Amino acid sequence: MIMSRIEAPRDEATGNLLDRLRSGLPDEAVLTDPDVTASYANDMASFCEAGTPSVVVLPRTVEQVQHIMRVATELRVPVVPQGARTGLSGAANASDGCVVLSLVKMDRILEINPVDRIAVVEPGVINAALSRAVGEHGLYYPPDPSSWEMCTIGGNIGTASGGLCCVKYGVTAEYVLGLDVVLADGRLMSTGRRTAKGVAGYDLTRLFVGSEGSLGIVVRAILALRPQPPQHLVLAAEFGSARAACDAVCRIMEGGHVPSLLELMDRTTVKAVNDLAHMGLPETTEALLLAAFDTHDPAADLAVVGALCEAAGATQVVPAEDAAESELLLQARRLSLTALEAVKGTTMIDDVCVPRSRLGDMLDGIERVAEKYALTIGVCAHAGDGNTHPTVCFDATDPDESRRARESFDEIMALGLELGGTITGEHGVGVLKKEWLAREIGPVGVEMQRAIKTAFDPLGILNPGKLF
Repeated sequence: MIMSRIEAPRDEATGNLLDRLRSGLPDEAVLTDPDVTASYANDMASFCEAGTPSVVVLPRTVEQVQHIMRVATELRVPVVPQGARTGLSGAANASDGCVVLSLVKMDRILEINPVDRIAVVEPGVINAALSRAVGEHGLYYPPDPSSWEMCTIGGNIGTASGGLCCVKYGVTAEYVLGLDVVLADGRLMSTGRRTAKGVAGYDLTRLFVGSEGSLGIVVRAILALRPQPPQHLVLAAEFGSARAACDAVCRIMEGGHVPSLLELMDRTTVKAVNDLAHMGLPETTEALLLAAFDTHDPAADLAVVGALCEAAGATQVVPAEDAAESELLLQARRLSLTALEAVKGTTMIDDVCVPRSRLGDMLDGIERVAEKYALTIGVCAHAGDGNTHPTVCFDATDPDESRRARESFDEIMALGLELGGTITGEHGVGVLKKEWLAREIGPVGVEMQRAIKTAFDPLGILNPGKLF
């Protein structure tokens, strides 16, 4: 309460904004202490500009969100929606003088329906909390970003996030059936459905997924669920080259196999994980491939995939015998980004997706970029999707190394487009990749996307400066 009343110096416009917001919000929902509001200024992306917000608001109800947007529209004040700020593209970064609209207090699971296999949730629900809650009903919510213990469903929807299990189960967009959205002027709109099927009108639900808060504020989501699959088993395969590991990926997918997970770590990442956690991973490896199956006989599936890995040149194949061993193998993959951050203190995490058949070319190209710029670049990848996460390690206090890091990042994105890929598979565009979005979709594509933005947000107050 006291914190909410410690304010930055007020000019007339700011004072009017605060008074108007407080007229429809409880005191504790309006934060103005500059030290507090500064902590909401940015997400986890590097090299992304962030402004200074005028105020942070934390609504708990749909009506409160509507009030905030009506005030913002009347006063022509920009609004930046936020979840847990675990994003990696600057999509949640504040702009100068904006209202930061944090949705983390809207964190209720409103319904879990085992018959219709849906969950209805507010945007501030933590991904892992939802997964555990539906698991109690024998159900499964597949999207599982690496930050699933922290990230929110609203943020996942805003960035169309992915995760480790996308190779079998797909990304967030495939599980969002319907949304309640507060538009820029405060009106409430519902999209989509609760039914298993439905094709009425334009698919506005999909339009909001991945829109990064630029079209409206998601205040409720209807999510599709699946039956809980059996416990998966994991296999680790060591390769003498990244190219051989990528060949194994192609053989697995060409053979019609459907792993629940197919992840790759290059030698730089393996070394970083060993240095951080002393896990005893084989440092002689050039690439480590992790495959998992959650079928009724996962051991048989792993045996077939293990043989394919050996045919592609694997020097060692180690299948887990039980869930505990499987979890130990996956722990190495989950530690990858933390371990790479420890190499130099700062990382710039790329998110380039290429066709699976070009994955080997992508990894070879990244190695050349690392040599060219004399940088440590580790790669962990959702290999079954062709979604790579080249992670540039650098010293942020060294201007020359920071410059080389940014240039290498851009060169990797250019390589991805050259190989027929996309600049982002799951992290979004935000501030970081605005220029690259324009290159990928072309001038006509940009024109049409801006037209959609204008239709929903004619004043341009929703998350300005993102995407375009």
